[in-house]
Amino acid sequence: MTNALVVYATLTGNNEAVADLIISNFQQNNINVTKKEISLCDVQILREFDLVVLVPYTYDQGALPEEGLDFYDDLALIKLPETVYGVAGSGDVFYGDDYCVAVDAFSSALGATEAIQGTNNLKLNLYPDTAAQGQIKTFVEQLLLTFQNKVSK
Repeated sequence: MTNALVVYATLTGNNEAVADLIISNFQQNNINVTKKEISLCDVQILREFDLVVLVPYTYDQGALPEEGLDFYDDLALIKLPETVYGVAGSGDVFYGDDYCVAVDAFSSALGATEAIQGTNNLKLNLYPDTAAQGQIKTFVEQLLLTFQNKVSK
């Protein structure tokens, strides 16, 4: 069975809602999913999963989540060439150029592990509404397609 890990960081609950929707979509596709809060997750565990999704928030003026800084730094210490990943996050467009920059930062850090980016980064404004739920469904479908293509090679 295919195993996925969803790691999230949240202040307002929005990113946990995003993570839960991603998990629900994985489960609808018969994927075994583990959910972890970022401060309780050691990067070494990422090696145990076929698919990894990070859901970080961006704080204030483009800062990464404080409780995720060690996780972020530790990504530089591992290689994940067999892992397919995606990064999604909720933010507030009010912050302009700082909107969801943690999504891009974590995506770059995962890319540096030699993991395979399974889909484009997903940035959602505030709490995931009906439109966002459709975007999340597409995000998960694309991750699964990338994973299936990798496996069939």
